[in-house]
Amino acid sequence: MSRKVKYSYEVKLSCVKALVDDHQLISSVCDRYGVSKRLLVRWLTIYRQLGSRGLESKQYQSFSPAFKLKVLHAIEKQGLSLSQACLKFSIGSDASILKWQRQWKELGMEGLVNKPKGQKPMDKPTYAKKLKFKHPLTREQELLLELESLRAENAYLKKLQALIQAEEEANKRKPFKN
Repeated sequence: MSRKVKYSYEVKLSCVKALVDDHQLISSVCDRYGVSKRLLVRWLTIYRQLGSRGLESKQYQSFSPAFKLKVLHAIEKQGLSLSQACLKFSIGSDASILKWQRQWKELGMEGLVNKPKGQKPMDKPTYAKKLKFKHPLTREQELLLELESLRAENAYLKKLQALIQAEEEANKRKPFKN
């Protein structure tokens, strides 16, 4: 799977202007700028609907649950395609709408609520929080868990040091080539 490439506003506008103003073929513009045909057609559609401002890159947007629901109802009632809905509501990707539809079907309104990104920070001490206990730990049990954790960390660091030393020894033995 290839990496998603973001194109600058200038590149997008140049591609669309080459199609609209210079009447060049889509295939030649695709080859010259290294853009897929599907993406170029999307830019052209956006340009025709919203003008050049529609080609500007948008920062990450967080949509409210009410907005998501409004989009889903518009698709259902007006028979909009995903692409049409993206243009009408200025949504960056139809994948977002597909995700909203799936979440709406599975969880209802709760599925459309924005969730915080990333991992939750763990409280200290982490060694006791990872394990589930029915009763609170005594001070002695906490210390034993911490000791076990430190021993495991120490063993890991010793193995790592041994690997580094072995690698250095192997590099010393290799003859130097010009």
